[in-house]
Amino acid sequence: MKHIFIINPTAGKGKAAKKIIPVINSYCKTHKLDAQLYVTKFSGDGMKYVEEIAKRGEPVRFYSCGATARCMSRKRSIQAPERRGRVSALGSGNDFARLFGKREDLTSLDSQVNGSVHKLDLIKCGDKVAVNQCSMGIDAEVCAKQAYFKKIPLITGEAAYTASLLYCLGKRLNSEFKVTVDDDRVIEGTMLFALCGNSRWYGGGYMGAPKAIPDDGLLDFIIVRKTVGRLKLAGLINAYKRGEHLDWDFTTFLRGKKMHIESKELAAVNVDGECEYVKESTFEIMPSALNFVIPANSTFYENTGRPSPKRDEKELAAL
Repeated sequence: MKHIFIINPTAGKGKAAKKIIPVINSYCKTHKLDAQLYVTKFSGDGMKYVEEIAKRGEPVRFYSCGATARCMSRKRSIQAPERRGRVSALGSGNDFARLFGKREDLTSLDSQVNGSVHKLDLIKCGDKVAVNQCSMGIDAEVCAKQAYFKKIPLITGEAAYTASLLYCLGKRLNSEFKVTVDDDRVIEGTMLFALCGNSRWYGGGYMGAPKAIPDDGLLDFIIVRKTVGRLKLAGLINAYKRGEHLDWDFTTFLRGKKMHIESKELAAVNVDGECEYVKESTFEIMPSALNFVIPANSTFYENTGRPSPKRDEKELAAL
């Protein structure tokens, strides 16, 4: 099997990629892996590259270094079990990777190469695909502004999100949304945001969807209505970060397969960190759409309350 490492040169403000490249080269040489490194050139380049490789129909394992698994989740690249994806935690946030273990464990090439394949769900939003979370409202506005704060020296992904959140609290808070879940449950009114979670964290450590599991065939929908003022909201930031917002009396938590949001005005939509302004958006599950490699030392199964599966001989022979 060919091992392809897709490296985001801007990960960790450009420092992480420089460190990991010689490590990858050394490991692959020592273990005689059929490997290839590809450094992305622009936003979306990784996804285009994966599509081109996937068209060849050869067995391949992709490692997304410093980006999200979206690089490996384009439709053409997930049809066959021989095409597998893995994330290496090199970025400033590493939100999707948090469910699979500690940062130091996830940067172990040996654990990744010797991991087991597991099917994960994805989120479809128009012609885009997300592995982690999508949303509309103030948190999407925060996501859009976060890129600005990330450029400031010594600001981490978490700190950039917090700074952006505080900034946006002083701006537009209200969104008039009509949210429809699974075509039959309708919630309408003034809202802070509506979030669709496939996994738990975003924004560099904020637990937006604290109960989400990315392989259960369902998406977690969190709808937070606007019933309190800016001062009280500012005091709730830490509780939100810890995932305690599901207990708020102005939060609605649902599980389902599709959420459609209509806005009276243009509103930010966030698709795994990519933001634009729209008047409506639909988030829909793609069940078992990504063949994802769980690292050998991962706590994923422990975190989701299930026993770790044993690797079969066919999978071991394919390495």
